[in-house]
Amino acid sequence: MNSPIRVRFAPSPTGYLHVGGARTALFNWLFARHHAGKFILRIEDTDKARNTEEAVQVILDGLHWLGLDWDEGPGAGGDFGPYFQSQREHLYEKHFQTLLAAGHLYEDGGAWRFRSLRQVVTVHDTVCGSIDFDLSNPETHPDMTIRRPDGSWIFHFVNVVDDIEMQISHVIRGEDHLSNTPKHLELFKALGATPPAYAHIPLILNKDGSKMSKRDAGASITGYMESGYTPSAVRNYLSLLGWSPKDNRELLTLEETVDLFDLSKVNRKNAHFDIDKCLWLNSQHLAKTPLTQFREECIPFLAKAGVHYGSAEALDPILEIVREKIKLLSEVPSWVEYFFKEDYAFDPEAVKKAFANPATADRIGLLSAEFEECPEWKAGLIEAALKQTAAKLEAKPNELLLPTRVAVSGRTAGPNLFAMLEILGKGRVLSRLKNAVDTQIHQL
Repeated sequence: MNSPIRVRFAPSPTGYLHVGGARTALFNWLFARHHAGKFILRIEDTDKARNTEEAVQVILDGLHWLGLDWDEGPGAGGDFGPYFQSQREHLYEKHFQTLLAAGHLYEDGGAWRFRSLRQVVTVHDTVCGSIDFDLSNPETHPDMTIRRPDGSWIFHFVNVVDDIEMQISHVIRGEDHLSNTPKHLELFKALGATPPAYAHIPLILNKDGSKMSKRDAGASITGYMESGYTPSAVRNYLSLLGWSPKDNRELLTLEETVDLFDLSKVNRKNAHFDIDKCLWLNSQHLAKTPLTQFREECIPFLAKAGVHYGSAEALDPILEIVREKIKLLSEVPSWVEYFFKEDYAFDPEAVKKAFANPATADRIGLLSAEFEECPEWKAGLIEAALKQTAAKLEAKPNELLLPTRVAVSGRTAGPNLFAMLEILGKGRVLSRLKNAVDTQIHQL
């Protein structure tokens, strides 16, 4: 590849960033970064009735969240702008006049149509191979409209003009655009321009084989952001929808993906979306995320839930012990909130399960006395004290574990009990044990 690599993502701002669009953006971004090329963001906002500034912002926010930075485009500038089609009218008019002067256009009921060259057009596609499209029959392939009676432009024309003007070297887009490509090649030829190389990537389908719609689970990038997925996991999962590094690896860092990404490894068959696989990858990425980064990703969710954690010093040890339990960042508040308040709620079912034995109150009293004698409040010594209490009671340690957990947290599930007790501190643990006996066990 001797000429500069220039690829583009060209979404229409009509409401949200679809997972298919995000995957297209990612593949373009990976290709550009692999070849030290340029990734351009171009907003195709010529449909004034459907496009809104809010929808543009949704796209920008989604790409920023995914970490897909653009070299040229809104906010980044560049030598080939403007990067909104609504601001490129003069360029479309120029190329329109070129086609008109060459006899390629004719007026039909106020609309302007492109006179097809009526040939067999071969699309040489990196993913799909070479495909012949016979455009010779005007009944099956009527001349395409490029300008409506109201003067607005049709997608095919402005898309080609922008690719020429922005010197796009490769067009990587969804396979649903494959049938448009012969029309675009006709326009390139009529405008005397060399077309880019094409790579049409497989469609993303639901498990049942249907095409994903905006109502399907996992269809909107905003949904991932709000549910608490981490960007690295979503990038990882999207990269595997139609592409594979060919070594059966699934857990990939961004650096590894950039290094390995090759269009020749893109699959021809459609990709099937599996939200469970994405969720599994998310848990894997969260487990490997450096603690400081993990904390920063958690903070917005803690703030939204009203969890007042105080400081990073107070939060970090807790995140360290709960993170292996977390699949989504949105789950973090419920896993940590009881560390930061004494009026935590007790799950009624947990209370019944943990405190059913009539001897529980006495057992917790004896355990509290043993805890009082701990020479140092460390997890290992706390565990030893509990086991010693169990031995005195001629009970199994397990018979004390659940009552203790529920007493200090209000729930049956949580991180390692002894690590949890160490972080809470001796004073708070003893207070919570007494409170559980007074307010919960004695009420049964």
